[in-house]
Amino acid sequence: MRGDTISVLIMIALVVMSAYFSATETAFSSLSRSRIKILMEHGNRKAALVHKLSENYDKLLSTILVGNNIVNIALSSMATVFFIQYLGNASGPTIATVVVTIVVLIFGEITPKSLAKETPERFAMFSAPILQVFLAILTPINYIFSLWRKFMSRVVKVKDDRRVTDEELLTIVAEAEQEGGIDSEESELIRSAIEFNDQEAVDILTPRVNVVAVENTVSAEELETVFRESGLTRLPVYEDSIDNVLGIVNLKDFYACPRDAGFHVTDIMTEPVYISESMKIGALLKFLQKTKAHFAIVADEFGGMVGIITMEDILEELVGEIWDEHDEVVEEFVKLDDNKYRVLCSADLDKLFAFFSLDCEADSVTVSGWVMEELGRIPDEGDTFTYQNLTVEVTKTDHHRVLEITVTVDPDYQAEPAQEE
Repeated sequence: MRGDTISVLIMIALVVMSAYFSATETAFSSLSRSRIKILMEHGNRKAALVHKLSENYDKLLSTILVGNNIVNIALSSMATVFFIQYLGNASGPTIATVVVTIVVLIFGEITPKSLAKETPERFAMFSAPILQVFLAILTPINYIFSLWRKFMSRVVKVKDDRRVTDEELLTIVAEAEQEGGIDSEESELIRSAIEFNDQEAVDILTPRVNVVAVENTVSAEELETVFRESGLTRLPVYEDSIDNVLGIVNLKDFYACPRDAGFHVTDIMTEPVYISESMKIGALLKFLQKTKAHFAIVADEFGGMVGIITMEDILEELVGEIWDEHDEVVEEFVKLDDNKYRVLCSADLDKLFAFFSLDCEADSVTVSGWVMEELGRIPDEGDTFTYQNLTVEVTKTDHHRVLEITVTVDPDYQAEPAQEE
């Protein structure tokens, strides 16, 4: 009887060890390396040990799997002998298999892994000192497995690309926001920073038709009027056509120079900076910093002006709209009714799709271009079209441009099922 008690106690200990290895495997595979690094930097020795062990994850995993298999095989063998002793050779092995399978699944796998998944960092720090002992004991076996891994890596060529993509980072940010780790403003700022370099100059420029510029023959009085009425601090100076920009005149330089009969704007303007439409705004920001410029002319393949872009335009892609005390605040999306909105056509098309929760793609950059694309012609006031759950009506135009639309959302809209080819 005493021998049976010892056998039962040993089997319980083996179940506990099985639970330990299972929980440790889940903890080390689920833990946040960034959290461990933060704890390590604050002087947590166990966190430093966890970080050290996780750096060689292959050796760690081999130790856990070998230990878990040894424990489970030993448990199965002892249980078989135990049940044969009481139930005989006929039913003993079968009962032992059923009992061990249930016990290992519930107490050695499912329960410990579920608990470790809830607090992986805490359990990893608890198990790390014990795991270090097993690593030392199983070093010979781990060495054999390391040779086997090297052999297999030569036989089976696997491309190892563990770089974190932008999509993965955005998913991490979204999960952190949902879990309350960061607020919506911090989440939006991080998302803007991640997506920052994906945008090109053409995506954020002020289009040519909206550019305020002056001719090189402008008088001091006329230039002062333009500065005052536009509220701008820098203006392009052109000759004959706005496609031929000679330079940039700064408000500060204008007021610092004598404005007498001998005034000529070309004497105070600076060299213009030209960039291509496809230049990434991340590279553009560095370029403007290097050239000490706050203003760039965006040119097309033929050398004509597409528009202009300022340092403020770039920064607004990170932090949102920047208004000063002289700016007239303009809302791009204004709610008119429960399902009705007024939208400025100068707004970015991606913003419109995001505002109305549409997962779409289009060739156009602005809402104006999208409306023209959908209608297939220059729109007139009163033109309408339907796009998914949106009914769009053109409410304001200016010559060949669409300035404003009204968007009505259909709350009962149901997408048509995709047709099989």
